[in-house]
Amino acid sequence: MSSRAPTHPLQGIALLIVATGFLATLDATFKLLAASFSIVVAIWFRYLFQAAAMAAVMLPKQGWSALRTRHPWLHLLRGLLLLASGTLGIVSLRFMPLSEFTAIVMLTPLTVTLLAALFLGEQVNGLRWLLVAGGFTGALLVVHPSNGQAVDWRLVWPLTAVAVFATFQILTSRMARTENPMTMHFYTGWVGALVMTALLPWAWQAVPQASTWGLLCLAGVAGTVGHFLVILAFGRAPAALLAPYLYVQIGFAMLFGWLVFSHVPGGLELAGIGLIAACGASTAWLSARRPRVEV
Repeated sequence: MSSRAPTHPLQGIALLIVATGFLATLDATFKLLAASFSIVVAIWFRYLFQAAAMAAVMLPKQGWSALRTRHPWLHLLRGLLLLASGTLGIVSLRFMPLSEFTAIVMLTPLTVTLLAALFLGEQVNGLRWLLVAGGFTGALLVVHPSNGQAVDWRLVWPLTAVAVFATFQILTSRMARTENPMTMHFYTGWVGALVMTALLPWAWQAVPQASTWGLLCLAGVAGTVGHFLVILAFGRAPAALLAPYLYVQIGFAMLFGWLVFSHVPGGLELAGIGLIAACGASTAWLSARRPRVEV
């Protein structure tokens, strides 16, 4: 598969910032839906929307040949990993403020570094280990217990989501060497849609009102457009330049948390969010600049 060097860095940055806004909108919408509506139905609709949209975009232009792949089982695994991390994230949003949840999810680059060192034998220097330690220290500040209470056991949900999503990122980086990004996005949507369709008989809930339909459609649009804009952004600018801008999503999450849920993080939470953003962005930037080694 041929590739060309990205030549429009400002366009890439602009597209990625807009993408993070859409992805923060997706999380806020799911937080609203999770309060009173079936999670299974909401996730099913979100993936069905993406699957249908990608089919409508790709098939008329490229035909069925666009779906050819040498690694169908890896596409299945990748789709399941993203579905699992997203589901865990939605469960987490039921009890976590939006900004704190987003900050925890942004531990992913740090977790990728940890997993690569532990399971892939990748060499990690002292600076990157320091950034990993700093990021997880920030997470402790975000989720610190208050008033003498123990750490909430439900934090296992977002932390597991981070571990699963980090595994998804490692698999994606390996597949991106040989697979078309649009094909990967197509299969991701259809894997999620088909799996959630199989679960519908046990979790179906009728849509109660028009506002719920609106939220479902907003989730579908935000998820599909957000992930598509990420693909476009990385096609126009180097990963080393774009990686730190992913953390703009925390800012959008804090804004939506204030506007929609009237939540403002406290001092310790803000310190933790800032530490996660600084360490994570630095780690992502260092990883993107590092020469790639074939494994």
